[in-house]
Amino acid sequence: MMDKLQVTIDQDSGYCFGVEYAIRMAEDAMQDTEKLYCLGDIVHNDMEVKRLYNKGLRVISHEELKELKDCKVLIRAHGEPPETYKLALDNNIELIDASCPVVLKLQNRVKNAHDKMCADKGQVVIYGKKGHAEVTGLNGQTNGNAIIIMDDDDLDKIDYTRPVTLFSQTTKSTKGFYDIKEKIEKRLENSQADLREGEMATLNANDSICRQVSNREPKLKVFANEHDVILFVSGKKSSNGKALYQVCKNQNENSFFIENEKEINTAWFEGKKTVGICGATSTPMWLMKEVKKFVENIKQESLLSC
Repeated sequence: MMDKLQVTIDQDSGYCFGVEYAIRMAEDAMQDTEKLYCLGDIVHNDMEVKRLYNKGLRVISHEELKELKDCKVLIRAHGEPPETYKLALDNNIELIDASCPVVLKLQNRVKNAHDKMCADKGQVVIYGKKGHAEVTGLNGQTNGNAIIIMDDDDLDKIDYTRPVTLFSQTTKSTKGFYDIKEKIEKRLENSQADLREGEMATLNANDSICRQVSNREPKLKVFANEHDVILFVSGKKSSNGKALYQVCKNQNENSFFIENEKEINTAWFEGKKTVGICGATSTPMWLMKEVKKFVENIKQESLLSC
């Protein structure tokens, strides 16, 4: 009988601090209450959401929140805008705030920048995905006045005759942020030709990307090259998962995106010896371990006979 496949889990993959913190708070809270509401999916992974549902965590929308009174609601790691806290106060809702400390600090910076920009007739610009929960929370600190940009098409939203303070969604790529920063700088320079001296519009760029997330990319490139096959485990709704999977695919063409072990095709391992398992910041370690166990039980002998 031939040896089993050698399977390794990337120890740098899995929950970031913020997600781990939120899930721990949810589990602690559910020990004292039969039902706990969560404003949006606590994590972009359906299997983890189902596991927590079975423990009593019920996901609700912002519209459903308006109808609730006298209950407990968890705020997930992404954070929330000020109006959510006001609504909770009005409806006697006890908030269990599991906002990531990194996000909370950024919210405070954005609010302070907005207050200053109002005095200086400037603009707060956020590099991030419009509609993303974290970006909605950040924009709430500006009373909805921030300019949200994702790509070159959005750059026309900015007035280049006025000062700009730039921030980033914490989970965006570092390269993407600095590319956008450079393009804004060039447009500001080009707009100065029509302004008198002393009217120069300035750019204050704040790299607010979480390094615990951004540092995964270079490590993942190394990991992807160290194995014959890569299984990237992630929920399909995770934007972080899609981005990190592409990092793996660019390094190793034998990289496959799966939600769980049921999506594995044994043909992927024909003639291969090593398998690397990794995931997004929203991928639980228990799920990657289940995938590892499944792959280890695949006999090379059966693969060669396929």
